[in-house]
Amino acid sequence: MMKNSEENKEMVFIEKVISINRVTKVTKGGKNLGFSALVVVGDENSHLGYALGKANEVATAIKKGIHKARKDLITVKKKGTTIPHEAVGKFGAVKIFFKPASKGTGVVAASSIRAICECAGIKDILTKILKKSTNAINVVKATFNAFENFKG
Repeated sequence: MMKNSEENKEMVFIEKVISINRVTKVTKGGKNLGFSALVVVGDENSHLGYALGKANEVATAIKKGIHKARKDLITVKKKGTTIPHEAVGKFGAVKIFFKPASKGTGVVAASSIRAICECAGIKDILTKILKKSTNAINVVKATFNAFENFKG
């Protein structure tokens, strides 16, 4: 009986693939082809995680990324359908500005930030990438940096 109640508490995750990169390693025997997949998972209720999965096939890379992302979840503080206050996230050359928006505004953001906000359950937010680096991995890390710094 306890087992069923534990299964009901299991979170249902939304999984979004942000980017897939094809990488090659040149060796003495030739070129070895591989893939890396940047994946974000969330339960639309403030729990959010990301990971980079690497494998020789795209599907395997995505599965590995989802598995890793589920292990490292953070809790995003929200105020209704938006964020509690303005925030800035930084990572590498990327600097992102987040601003709360009134109800009905929607997610005004770049594609990778939009996917993260949808996974976190944020419906109304205004964002701007301040420094012009659109490297998907650094944008995701800067977004998570801003979400971790919310005071609630």
